[in-house]
Amino acid sequence: MNVVDSSGWIEYFVGGPGTAFFSGPLQDLERLLVPSISILEVYRYVLRERGRHDALVAAASMRQGRVLALDEHLAIEAAEIGATHGLPLADSVIYAAARVHEATLWTQDADFDGFDGVQFQPKSGVH
Repeated sequence: MNVVDSSGWIEYFVGGPGTAFFSGPLQDLERLLVPSISILEVYRYVLRERGRHDALVAAASMRQGRVLALDEHLAIEAAEIGATHGLPLADSVIYAAARVHEATLWTQDADFDGFDGVQFQPKSGVH
C-alpha cells in the first residue's frame, strides 16, 4: 500500500521536477491510500493558486484512491507520532495513516527523511 504526502500530490498536479518519483504510487489506484487531511491541504493549495474548478478536479482525482478518514484511532496515533518526532499536525496524521495501514509514505518533505517506511526524494534544488 502507498500513501503520498500532500507535497507529492501538488508536485504531480503541477508537473514539477518530482513528478516521475510520485507517478508510480499515484497511478497504482488499487494500492493508493489517501488521508483526508491530504485532500484538505491539496484542495486549499490548488484553490489558492489555480481556482475552484482546478481544486475540485484535484480532489476528484485524489478520491480515486481509498480515502482514509481521521477517526479517533488515527487521531491518537498521529498525536503520539507528532509528540515523539516533533512533526506538524498534518504531517503527523499522514505518517500515522501510512503506519497504521502498513503503507509506504512517498514524500519530498525533509521532515520525513530517514523515517521507517518512507520513500524520500528531496525537492529539486534542496540538499
